[in-house]
Amino acid sequence: MINSFKSPLLLSALLSATLGLTACSSPSSESTDSTSADSAAAADKLDTKFLTIATGGASGPYNIIGTSLSEVYVKTFGVNSKTQTTGASVENVNLLTQGKVDMVLALSDVVTDAVEGKNNFDQPITNIQQIAVLYPNVVQIVTTQKSGIKNIEDLRGKRIAVGDQGSGTEVNARTLLEGFGITYDDVTVDYLGFAEAADGMKAGKIEAAFFSSGLPNSSLMELEQGLDLQIVTINQDKLKEIIATKPYFKTFEIPAGTYGNDAAIPTAAIMNALLVSSDLSETDGYKLTKALFDNLEGLKTAHQAANDISLATATEGMVAPIHPGAKKYYDEQAAK
Repeated sequence: MINSFKSPLLLSALLSATLGLTACSSPSSESTDSTSADSAAAADKLDTKFLTIATGGASGPYNIIGTSLSEVYVKTFGVNSKTQTTGASVENVNLLTQGKVDMVLALSDVVTDAVEGKNNFDQPITNIQQIAVLYPNVVQIVTTQKSGIKNIEDLRGKRIAVGDQGSGTEVNARTLLEGFGITYDDVTVDYLGFAEAADGMKAGKIEAAFFSSGLPNSSLMELEQGLDLQIVTINQDKLKEIIATKPYFKTFEIPAGTYGNDAAIPTAAIMNALLVSSDLSETDGYKLTKALFDNLEGLKTAHQAANDISLATATEGMVAPIHPGAKKYYDEQAAK
């Protein structure tokens, strides 16, 4: 009797202990799963909730590539990202400095001026950092075959479009002209963006225009269809003299066939920079840089100019301090 009495009690005790252990272990398991899920979600999120990218004119490569990059960030991080069309480089740097946008594309000559506090910038800008060196902005000076303009020296005395006032196009147009001994006093200047300059060329209101962008420029491709378009050459020996004091320039050739040209055309190029505010966290800087290169093929599909964006050259010729998150990413890649 004693044995039969104890056995149910023992069974009951064992059952209670088992249930107790199950009850204790169940929340622990849920907590572990929840922590893992939270960690995974955190890896796919940014500290910032909004990401506005300042680009350039609606038809230019800046806006096309910037829009594609914005879509990458929306898809990758679920962040509220959008692009803002602007007058390009100078305006973009000012917007970034003022905290009105979060990321910008800008020409390296403009960024150099900003960091050094020259020309369009009254004092050195200290709150911008660079994520990457992108692709070359190619100086494309266009005219008509009947204009008689063959090289940059022939622009003296002509009516020319030099880009939006304060844009990267306008900045390097002025610098190149001065390098060849031509000031704005020697020409009649119209401050026109790509689309407006193309319209001015069609209407015969201007004799030549500067287009500084990745290749090809969509406005020039359209212009080529109805005009006897000619690309003005830039003497490479003289350009090398300019590069001695303006190292952000590089010699470049527009490939044959780009705009129906039979032969390559010698010109100049300036590398583009991708910039963020120095207030951006190291974590976000790392994630944004990684997403850029993880999705590079999609950017190349968006615009041909992105074919020249490369991890191998992303830090060559940086003109602003590198963002620590970007540096962490590049250091990791170099260690592989």
